[in-house]
Amino acid sequence: MRKFLSLICCIIISNCSLGYAANVPHGVVLAEKQELVRQIKDEPASLDPAKAVGLPEIQVIRDLYEGLVNQDERGKIIPGVATQWRNDNNRTWTFTLRDKAQWSDGTPVTAQDFVYSWRRLVDPKTISPFSWFAVLAGITNAQAIINGKVTSDRLGVDAIDAHTLRIHLDRPLPWFARLTACFAFYPVQKKNVESGKGWTQPGKLIGNGAYVLTDRIVNEKLVIEPNKYYWDNGKTVLQKVTFLPINQESEATNRYLAGDIDITETFPRIMYHQLMKDIPEQVYTPLTLGTSYYAFNTQKGPTADPRVRLALSMTINRRLITEKVLGTGEKPAWHFTPEITAGFVPNPSPFEKMSQEKLNAQAKILLYAAGYGAQKHLNLRLLYNTSENNKKIAIAVASMWRKNLEVEVKLQNQEWKTYIDSRNNGNFDVICASWVGDYNEASTFLSLLTSTHSGNISRFNNPAYDKIIIQATIENTLGARNTDYNAAEKILREQAPIAPIYQETNGRLIKTWVKGYPITNPEDMAYSRTMYIIKH
Repeated sequence: MRKFLSLICCIIISNCSLGYAANVPHGVVLAEKQELVRQIKDEPASLDPAKAVGLPEIQVIRDLYEGLVNQDERGKIIPGVATQWRNDNNRTWTFTLRDKAQWSDGTPVTAQDFVYSWRRLVDPKTISPFSWFAVLAGITNAQAIINGKVTSDRLGVDAIDAHTLRIHLDRPLPWFARLTACFAFYPVQKKNVESGKGWTQPGKLIGNGAYVLTDRIVNEKLVIEPNKYYWDNGKTVLQKVTFLPINQESEATNRYLAGDIDITETFPRIMYHQLMKDIPEQVYTPLTLGTSYYAFNTQKGPTADPRVRLALSMTINRRLITEKVLGTGEKPAWHFTPEITAGFVPNPSPFEKMSQEKLNAQAKILLYAAGYGAQKHLNLRLLYNTSENNKKIAIAVASMWRKNLEVEVKLQNQEWKTYIDSRNNGNFDVICASWVGDYNEASTFLSLLTSTHSGNISRFNNPAYDKIIIQATIENTLGARNTDYNAAEKILREQAPIAPIYQETNGRLIKTWVKGYPITNPEDMAYSRTMYIIKH
């Protein structure tokens, strides 16, 4: 019976093909002015989905484009451009696109647009920092194309007709549909992309999302307004959304308190208790599917030695950071994969059971074995992108290393784009980083440390680790995958290419008159089209 069932073509049909839009309860009185101001943490690096590298741009891109599926307020996938999808043995996936999907210039969104966009994603000429996502998704020939061994037209994606998209995978992947909610798989219009270098500018960018870009002043603001051609535009309530790039938490919070901002991306942790006293109904700190960590340069410098990396990792007092430096519900990260990840049951870490004093003592022994001590001090450069919270943590960690290991630490902060360049070029010893899952499954975290992953900041290269992650993707049961994932976590703990520090919270401030923000979405996947402002 099991064998018979596994051969059946599994069909998943949407709930009447409805999308995810603002749901205004009956009787609620809307504000006359539907204009929202949102903070983002920095100036977006690019508004091209294939060039995005982090949350500053992704938050805006989600409003300008739409993928095959979206996520609801709980993280469940729901129809986007696709109205339904089916699969054959989790290896061949077919998506049916909605007839009314249009670009913001009024032309139809077709299956061929997705074929073009996904081929462009993996084409080496694009140099996409997220090309690895197609490999993670198991799309046939993705890795070979990225490596330049075959051309992009060999990618396992075909347009059967204008409204039918078929994807071929190199292995069964039960959660493939979930992956298509990721921004990397958003479609772009070929004519728009090929119109010239400035195609992402206001008045030129053609998207298929609920909004269009109408204004942009670098390092000051990005403004979006409803896309009249969006298939569900009739349910869009907000008529203008302004994104303000502000990387200083205190500045964003002060502007929020002054009434200039309606939603912040974060707030200074030192202000948490005062904010809870003054405006508790506007403070949100739910756990999210994210881990903040430090990555070590495993290819050069003193951190190329795993003993040095492990000593540094062990000396980070995670409990102190979460309770005293942050103190807004974050949890110490004893694993890279957050505990709230669907299907992941972590094995207890031996470090979690040890006192910090014992961890420090063992770290000293490791560092001494690596050749460092009273006669030869370890010197490091710790790089972080501009942020008050990042700075506080960097100062705390540097102090722990100096006090317990006599390490000399030089702190260096850089603006987002410069930081990205340094990160990509390996110009660091230790670097501050964070990862928010692109989908709710452990592989979104653990695949990051595989040797061919472009997001592998530490340049970690461990064949045994790679093999485990590959094995996990072909397991038939959750239990078997969980065993693999725990084996991978064990390698990360022992080799320490990264030092997970804390499991993140979705700490932000939201005005009481703003409704529809999906604060319960574990990936913080928020679309402006679901929000609205009530009379106040």
